[in-house]
Amino acid sequence: MKLIIQIPCWDEEEQLPGTLADLPREVPGFDVVEWLIIDDGSTDRTIEVAREHGVDHIVKLTNNKGLAAGFQAGLDACLKLGADVIVNTDADNQYSALDIPLLVEPIIARRADMVIGDRETDTIEHFSPLKKRLQKLGSGVVRAASDTDVPDTTSGFRAYNREAALQMAVVSKYTYTLETIIQAGKLLVATAHVPIRTNEKTRESKLFPSMGAYVRRNAVAISRIYAQYEPLKVFSFIALVLFTLSLIPFGRFFFAYFIEGDGAGHVQSLIFGAVLFNSAVVVGVLGIIGDLLYSQRVMAQRTYEKIRRIELELGVPPSHYEPGAKPTGQSPTTGADAAPTSTEDDREAVRA
Repeated sequence: MKLIIQIPCWDEEEQLPGTLADLPREVPGFDVVEWLIIDDGSTDRTIEVAREHGVDHIVKLTNNKGLAAGFQAGLDACLKLGADVIVNTDADNQYSALDIPLLVEPIIARRADMVIGDRETDTIEHFSPLKKRLQKLGSGVVRAASDTDVPDTTSGFRAYNREAALQMAVVSKYTYTLETIIQAGKLLVATAHVPIRTNEKTRESKLFPSMGAYVRRNAVAISRIYAQYEPLKVFSFIALVLFTLSLIPFGRFFFAYFIEGDGAGHVQSLIFGAVLFNSAVVVGVLGIIGDLLYSQRVMAQRTYEKIRRIELELGVPPSHYEPGAKPTGQSPTTGADAAPTSTEDDREAVRA
């Protein structure tokens, strides 16, 4: 059994040494524990620092693609490097690496395919009351969309077994945390959560410079993801609201026409009601179209999963891969379990 711990990084030369110092090299239930960083277009010495501190594998993106793209690139690389379980953690050492055995235990025991670390945000001192309430609100929306019971949906401290990782396909440009939970709820991925500890805050978040940006980006991300996975519910609700609002000017016109006998003076109410009614119909149709598109998205995701399985069978190497530190007595490429490389026959098979 191989465990790979992946860390998305962007200009983390100062934070990375402390984070790596806490990572384990032995975890109960695993024969091999390796480290991988995803360098998201760093302009500092992140890669050099990673090698100096013994990182086994490096995925180097040419320029900054964002956290979600880096996470997905890391999953793909870990799978091709033979990982049976993948743990994702942050480069700022927010999460306690001592809880990695606790995080992977439900997967080892075959009770779950994906495990989320619950930070129990109410107990985190440097989280403001507003941020704690927003965390609860956002997590509630994601739980409703995913039919899961994950209490801390924005936690980046999580573990995936091989089957769960194969099914993940993040398309969001901002965050992977919410989308992967919703995907898990819709797919054959059993989720679980465990309480984990957090470390002292070491720096401000790079994802959002202020509380306003945090609220705005998370609100947009949650709205888009919910609309992607539950389009009929979202657009039907909006259509119902518009239809209900259309009854107000309609009612005003009919009251004036039949009760007061002065309908000619309230034609504008009739027109406004008609506009709202037509809008409700259009939005309702968008919900039906969105639901049909979602079915196509599911089919595309299943196709993507099968392609990834074929790549693994053919031994296609990881994209943007670089070797990390050379373990003693092992190959300088990837260590004991070198990244598979495709043969000429395999490449001919793919072209065929």
